[in-house]
Formats: sequence, structure tokens, C-alpha cells
Amino acid sequence: MCAGMRDGSVDGSGFARPCLPLVAFVMAGTFRLDKWLWAARFYKTRSAAADAIDGGKVQVNGSRVKRGRPLQIGDRIRIRKVPYESIIEVVQLSEHRGSAMDAAGLYRETADSIAARKVLAEQHRVAAAISKPTKGRPTKRDRRRISRLKGTD
Repeated sequence: MCAGMRDGSVDGSGFARPCLPLVAFVMAGTFRLDKWLWAARFYKTRSAAADAIDGGKVQVNGSRVKRGRPLQIGDRIRIRKVPYESIIEVVQLSEHRGSAMDAAGLYRETADSIAARKVLAEQHRVAAAISKPTKGRPTKRDRRRISRLKGTD
């Protein structure tokens, strides 16, 4: 289906002009979600980004989407990478993976998301400090002590 007239012209003059499909007009200025997530360095590979999208770990504007969904400036993306969750807003579009500084300019993280990540990181830090590191498998001497303690000599 064309955006112009039936004869291929835009103004109906009858002259043959190239007829662009409607998809070209709809897709102008948008990019695939999986490519953008890869370019913004949320995932190392496009296939990892696609797997996360297919697995429901990525939502756009509050709904589950497919990997080829056109992304637009202003979209809100929720990315869940266990145990963290990021809510970001798309600021720029790019299909090309650049440096980390370039990638950071493609999005803006919400203040609530940053605060939640900081709280969770602090909880993980405190939990790691409290837990005792394990030595691994008991030695022969330790096994003998354990058996004496249990009374199974």
C-alpha cells in the first residue's frame, strides 16, 4: 500500500513517482528495541538483549513488548537484571554501539530507580559483611571433631 495516489504519484498528476510504503512513514525516526538496548550498553550482545526482551525482563511504557518494537524518544523502559531493576527514559536513538560515554547519553535514569538501586546495593553490602565466609570441605581433623561431638565414634 502506498502513501501516495494509485498511479504512484503524490498529487494525482499521472506522472510516475516512486511510491513509498506506509511503513517508511511510520518508522521514520524510530529504532528496534533490541538494537537500542545493545547500543546503550545494557547488554553485551544483541542476542542477549533479544533474550531478555523475549523473557519479559524488559517492558516499554508498562507493557511487555517484542524485540522489533519501534522505540521512540520519550519512551520509558523498565529493565530487570536480577537483583536490580532500572527505569529509564529514552533521550536519543542510536543503532550503533559507541563508547560508554556515548551510551550514557542515550538515556536518563529516573530518580526513584537510582534511589532503589542504592538501597539494594547497601543491603547487599551489609549482608555480605555479616555472613561468615565458609572454608569449604572439612579436613580429616575437622571430621573427627564433628564425629566426637555427635558421639558417633
